[in-house]
Amino acid sequence: MPDLLQRLQGRLQSLPEGLQAHIYRVRDVALELAARHGIDLDRAELGALAHDVCRAVPGDALLKMSAEMGVAVTEVEQDFPILLHGPVGAELLRREEDLTDHGLYEAVRWHSTAHASLDPLGKLVFLADKLDPQKAAIYSYQAKLRDMALESLDLALLEFLSREMATRLERGETVHPASVEARNSLILKLGD
Repeated sequence: MPDLLQRLQGRLQSLPEGLQAHIYRVRDVALELAARHGIDLDRAELGALAHDVCRAVPGDALLKMSAEMGVAVTEVEQDFPILLHGPVGAELLRREEDLTDHGLYEAVRWHSTAHASLDPLGKLVFLADKLDPQKAAIYSYQAKLRDMALESLDLALLEFLSREMATRLERGETVHPASVEARNSLILKLGD
């Protein structure tokens, strides 16, 4: 994995500076959460550094890349193609950087929408992305979310998905089906 880390850091250097700064802030949050939850620090770092590898790609190009790579596109993603930066990024890393770690692949793939199948690493990368301190203006409840994430990745993920879905529904916006499934799965898991 050290080779992948080195190649990934080289790839990140070509991204816009603001995006690079975001990725490194997410890495810092991911490492803190990983230490707290006993998740492998190297995998947490890789997931955080890889999550936005395709974030600077325009929506129309993401749709084209999805078609070329055989990445399935939902109606929600067709309408809001930036959501494809995770799936396309994961597939790009699998093809070009020999990403063979399934958990890392899934963490990158689902970091924008979440997914019912996410393991602790995937949940960590998803939450670390939302806990970038620069996103506090977007998520007014970020301090509470951070405290929750330090205690339970599942509870924090459920909190985030519930709040964001309520906001989207209130605005009459679509909700990604993977987000709905992830939330339902968490409710069922935590209700036991």
